[in-house]
Amino acid sequence: MNQFLNRLEKKFGRYAIQDLTKYIIVLYCAGAALELLLGKAFYYNYLALDMRAVFHGQIWRLFTYLIEPYGYYQGMGMIISILFFAIQVSLFLMFGRTLEQVWGTFRFNMYFLSGYLLNIVAALILYLSPLHAEIYDSGFQYIYWSMFFAYAAVNPDMKLLWNFIIPIRIKWLALMEALVLLYMVGNNLYLGIIYYFVEHQPEAGGALISAGIAILVALGNFLVFFFSTRNYHRISPGEIHRRRAFKKKVERARTKPGGTRHRCAVCGRTELDDPSLDFRYCSKCNGNYEYCSEHLFTHQHVK
Repeated sequence: MNQFLNRLEKKFGRYAIQDLTKYIIVLYCAGAALELLLGKAFYYNYLALDMRAVFHGQIWRLFTYLIEPYGYYQGMGMIISILFFAIQVSLFLMFGRTLEQVWGTFRFNMYFLSGYLLNIVAALILYLSPLHAEIYDSGFQYIYWSMFFAYAAVNPDMKLLWNFIIPIRIKWLALMEALVLLYMVGNNLYLGIIYYFVEHQPEAGGALISAGIAILVALGNFLVFFFSTRNYHRISPGEIHRRRAFKKKVERARTKPGGTRHRCAVCGRTELDDPSLDFRYCSKCNGNYEYCSEHLFTHQHVK
């Protein structure tokens, strides 16, 4: 996978969009504004990833599904929703720009392109399956949030304030979030099957199942890119053998006759002669010459 991405970058890297995060945030904000102005119904009626509508000519849905409603609360909860929306936008900006710096612009672009395509493939599979789920009830929100896992993999020891009070390392927050998402996957798939086959409510069942699949798509997309950016050379059998052989060679070189590890090149004393002696190598001598503390600064350098 890593080599495949490298080949793609050589051919198409010049087409990568710089600072893609700001365009992602524009789409995210557009979805929030759309919900405020027209409500969620407009999105699901005209913009959502409805594969039946796509096959009937509404091709724009393959692109407009990215503009997904945010999900505001009603009443006084609207203020809290707007506050959390602002926090999410700032976090997405930080996560995205950091990942682009670490992965590179092309790979960051590919991360979202693969997430975009995988959601379309998942929607197509659900539509062609016996479930015949027409509307893919989750847009791109989980791909957005999967940036959090990627950011945690890059900065595992960074601390965030959980509930704005408790400082906690981001890797533990990511682990908790992963457990919550896995629970949501299981719960959505279970309830979706119940609604579809037992309650005979195909629309509700399809919506729940597609939401569970969307989470799996986002997590799978993250895992592919996470493992493809790892350096596995250090754990390859050849590299492990090389390190072991080098360690043995160093140990043999450091072990002196008589079972000692240190010997002064001037006076010949070892740690067996005086355990309080301190030995150092001289960086100015040509070769591995070791000296005791008495002769480290007084010896004649070997050239």
